[in-house]
Amino acid sequence: MTTPATRAEALHLTGERTVPGIAEENYWYRRHEAAYQKLLPLCEGKTVLEAGCGEGYGAGLIATVAERVLALDYDVPTTEHVARRYPGIGVARANLVFLPLRDASVDVVANFQVIEHLWDQGAFLAECRRVLSPGGRLIVTTPNRLTFTPDSDTPLNPFHTRELAPSELDELLREAGFEVETLHGLHHGEGVKKLDAKYGGSIIDAQLDVVMGQLPGQATWPAELLADVEGIQAADFAVHGEDLDASLDLVAVAVRP
Repeated sequence: MTTPATRAEALHLTGERTVPGIAEENYWYRRHEAAYQKLLPLCEGKTVLEAGCGEGYGAGLIATVAERVLALDYDVPTTEHVARRYPGIGVARANLVFLPLRDASVDVVANFQVIEHLWDQGAFLAECRRVLSPGGRLIVTTPNRLTFTPDSDTPLNPFHTRELAPSELDELLREAGFEVETLHGLHHGEGVKKLDAKYGGSIIDAQLDVVMGQLPGQATWPAELLADVEGIQAADFAVHGEDLDASLDLVAVAVRP
């Protein structure tokens, strides 16, 4: 994990962006990494656009199997960081509702934990359909509204504009002209379930109790909790189609006809 001396090399912690190599962020990083690993086979040998790349670790993973990867983000410090840290990836700054690509120019669009941030989700999906070649795939992961912000249509997370329940994501993709190939959910696997039990039913709540009300990266963590969070691996999560409404994140694969 990142030491205090090297921490400055990572992107600034905002409370929303997930950054690898930092112990306090490891639960969220591994949770996102698990989805990438599950979906990597769809990118093998393909030209892939990652729309909303964040720190760039996902584009880096995709690049291990894809023929070519282009990573887009709206934030200039983010794109500069990605270009430095992942030199084998094409990087550009772009608004995701105006993708700077030709029609039918990519095989896969990857959109991991991004669509919930967008003000015009429909316009973004229309752009994804435009740049995908016929038969190309759109991969979307996003927090499940039913478990992320239960009992409310207004996101509790100030960085989110609209969160989606499984049926809402399915409908949104179909309305944009996609065929939904799979709609699965990400769940805690046995490794994280053991931590849920250890921390009174929820390892997520145990972390939130530490960081809520603190500036990002400034909270003081109990040593045992931090060690347990740091030990989580991507294999400690599971992605499948069962009990979808209870999933933590939605994982959708849609095809452009």
